[in-house]
Amino acid sequence: MTLTDTFNRPLRDLRISVTDLCNYRCPYCMPKEIFGSGHHFLPKAELLTFEEITRLASNFAAFGVRKIRLTGGEPLIRHGIEVLVGMLKQIPGLELAMTTNGSLLAQKAEALKKSGLDRLTISLDALDDTVYRQMNDVNSPLEKVLQGIAAAEAAGFGPLKFNMVVKRGMNDQQVVELARHFRGTGHIVRFIEYMDVGNSNGWRLDEVVSAQEIVAAIGAEFPLEPAKPNYHGEVANRWRYRDGAGEIGVIASVTQPFCGSCTRARLSATGQLYTCLFATNGHDLRAMLRLDFSDDQIREHLQTLWQLREDRYSEIRSAATSQQPKIEMSYIGG
Repeated sequence: MTLTDTFNRPLRDLRISVTDLCNYRCPYCMPKEIFGSGHHFLPKAELLTFEEITRLASNFAAFGVRKIRLTGGEPLIRHGIEVLVGMLKQIPGLELAMTTNGSLLAQKAEALKKSGLDRLTISLDALDDTVYRQMNDVNSPLEKVLQGIAAAEAAGFGPLKFNMVVKRGMNDQQVVELARHFRGTGHIVRFIEYMDVGNSNGWRLDEVVSAQEIVAAIGAEFPLEPAKPNYHGEVANRWRYRDGAGEIGVIASVTQPFCGSCTRARLSATGQLYTCLFATNGHDLRAMLRLDFSDDQIREHLQTLWQLREDRYSEIRSAATSQQPKIEMSYIGG
């Protein structure tokens, strides 16, 4: 059965946060001033178990979800994450992906591949070690991620995708460097406009480097041409190198909103369902699981929630909406 919302958008993708913990303090997601030593993270009992995650994923799959992405926080911090991958892999017809900062990937890549993970996306905000350490704000060296990338390649992952959040005055000078580094490798870099997710990152419009600027900077050195989307609802605008050396993607939620084709739902580590990245409120699915609701009851609830969905935050973004309280990115994985 295919579910559609009030704007006739189908439910196709589910992002599942497996933990609110992260070993980085990137300023656009978990700034140290907010998520410092005194911050209270979720106790284990509040997290969905692997069995609960798998059960919910099965119910989403019944409505046409075909891609699940595991996120965090940092998903590789969740103990036994490869076990969860193996459990989800038993659900027919699912593509399994993961977004990670890559710092623990050298130890985990082989196990993730053997468990059935299909694709990896690695957050990589700079290739200069000094800038990279400033961006993660815990002084973690770039070399850890480079080792993780090598381990992922050796395990058979490919093509890899790399996400770079571009913030003016911090790492915007690294845009062309990332493009240059991965040209011709078969891997894909996706450049992401700095977004006003959550309430903690101090977002300002003047710190956004627009997709147009990003494409112009790369295209000035390596000529580009637009490419068609791989599928309906793809969030990245694709650009090919004219010399055939691969492609890049640009995610322009601020300057070129794509709400009209959004097919994503997000499940927090505590089982709250969010129907938009910029949502204010979630819907408690964990309570239904722990109160022994049947799968039929859960599906009926999911059907109602999605059919009533009318989110389009990025299309109507204004000074008023930007100041509304929103769920933090670290709870729903971006």
